[in-house]
Amino acid sequence: MNRKTIFLVAALIASAASSGLGQNLNGAGATFPQPIYSKWFSEYSSQHPGVHINYQGIGSGGGIRQVTAGTVDFGASDGPMTDAQLAASKVKLVHIPTVLGAVVPIYNLPGVNAELRFAPDVLADIYLGKIANWNDPRIAKDNPGVNLPNSSINVIHRSDGSGTTYIFTDYLSKVSPEWNSSVGRNTAVSWPKGIGAVHNEGVAAMVRQLPGTIGYVELIYALQNKISFGYVRNAAGTWVKGSIAGTTEAAASVKAMPADYRVSITNAPGRNAYPISSFTWLLIPNPAPDATKGRVIKDFLDWMLDHGESEVGALYYAPLPDSVIAKVRATVAQLK
Repeated sequence: MNRKTIFLVAALIASAASSGLGQNLNGAGATFPQPIYSKWFSEYSSQHPGVHINYQGIGSGGGIRQVTAGTVDFGASDGPMTDAQLAASKVKLVHIPTVLGAVVPIYNLPGVNAELRFAPDVLADIYLGKIANWNDPRIAKDNPGVNLPNSSINVIHRSDGSGTTYIFTDYLSKVSPEWNSSVGRNTAVSWPKGIGAVHNEGVAAMVRQLPGTIGYVELIYALQNKISFGYVRNAAGTWVKGSIAGTTEAAASVKAMPADYRVSITNAPGRNAYPISSFTWLLIPNPAPDATKGRVIKDFLDWMLDHGESEVGALYYAPLPDSVIAKVRATVAQLK
């Protein structure tokens, strides 16, 4: 082999290494965006031979624990990390918003074919245990003409640390002073009543199987499982169902995205804004402990912004607004 050939082979090897060929990345966290993440990671890997991205949907709480401990290459959460969590992390983390989604109240009420309406204070009081029957006058008032059964409401909630729970409890904390003072917002809370289930899939499965139940899941889990989900009255007084358009309008309420992207859009203003909407984030170590893996993550994030965002509507997520994409692109360019 002559020197020119040796040089060309060496250059090809260096190019493959710099592009992340042969890299296995591990991530863990939120189940809220897991359907779109699974699609993205599969497509990216197929377009980049040798790169495999393994993602475990273990809930936002688990993802935060693993990425702050440095046991995964990236995490994912639907609830922004607190200042205390960021300070305690073994690695410096950057929040990268990826998509927007809606959390919807699902229910299983045999014999009721109407789409139910849930006022903000009613949802809070159901989860506080203050409204215990389906034919409670406050539910009946918002659902005239619906023959509601005289039966107990069986409340289902997440049992694991969950970004979906953060979004739901963040919303309840804004619309119910009692919820805010007694339970609050977090990825895990002390539930006043109800039965716990693991992950969005677990809540959906339990509601689907048990008559008389109410729960909360990301929109796609309700649609994929063909579970009824209700209207919610928004801050403008409009009854709205979870949708891409309603989530997009909620995101438009953010006039100035903070530099760290940690923002809440629950109970957003806007005539048709869906009130239980949220961004979801990837949690990216910066600088990356492994420089080669860091380059792959940066390349994936650029791919996500260039190609992935156009695919999210098919799975009932809303894409990032153009203004946010431009800001995220600049942040990704600065990752080390």
